[in-house]
Amino acid sequence: MKTYKQVFSELSQASRAALIPFFVIGDPDFDTSLAVVKTAIDAGADVLELGIAFSDPIADGPTIQKADIRAMKSGMNLQKARDFIRKLKEYKDIPIGLLMYYNLVYQYGVEKFFTDFHEAGVNSVLVADLSIDDADEIARPAASAGLDTVFMVTPVTEDSRMELIASRTTGFIYMVSVLGVTGSRDELSDAVAELVGKLKKLTSVPVCVGFGVSKPEHAAAIASAGADGVIIGSKIVGLIERNLGDSEKMLAEISVFLREVRDAIDTQAG
Repeated sequence: MKTYKQVFSELSQASRAALIPFFVIGDPDFDTSLAVVKTAIDAGADVLELGIAFSDPIADGPTIQKADIRAMKSGMNLQKARDFIRKLKEYKDIPIGLLMYYNLVYQYGVEKFFTDFHEAGVNSVLVADLSIDDADEIARPAASAGLDTVFMVTPVTEDSRMELIASRTTGFIYMVSVLGVTGSRDELSDAVAELVGKLKKLTSVPVCVGFGVSKPEHAAAIASAGADGVIIGSKIVGLIERNLGDSEKMLAEISVFLREVRDAIDTQAG
């Protein structure tokens, strides 16, 4: 199974940031979702960040909340999510991170969850509603199962907590570019470059930026700031929502957008 370390090392040699699209597994249904994520891989995704639908996704804005509802209505559950990940891994060995909520992990059984999902092909799990103070709830069983840890840093995270987060992270740091929930935004925060620089001084672990990234020029700016990866979620999930009645158009628009983002990142590297 390809690791974050391998992918980010290869990209570092090429001086290029990773393209990391986010999708909710099973949105709007299992087969369409699988086709969407395969399209993203073909469009140049380096890493995948996948969400498992939850009834109370407190870190997410309306776009991803609606995606969660569509996925749950289509019958998505943890067992089907494992099957979905296996099918992706059969298509291409690409690192996969899960972004989810602790209740799902707890109800499944913490140790069993990490073991089963690592076996399915997952590289890391980011639990959005778990503080770094409670990191041991997941860090130890994740490590035992062979999974990397991913934790979030925000623009208001204190320096001492940044150091703690960096010390507990083995996969990559998920740097939240703005205050608030997920969602597309017209402008990128002016704080991104400063925060990326601060984190890069604290750790050798990759730093990837998400929340509010919705344009190719945003991705280029993030790459220019020195980030190791660009995470794009709500913009892509919005393309799914906009084309629910036409899957061919949905796939085409997602492919075009991600290729534009990838080109912007590649140009920045050049």
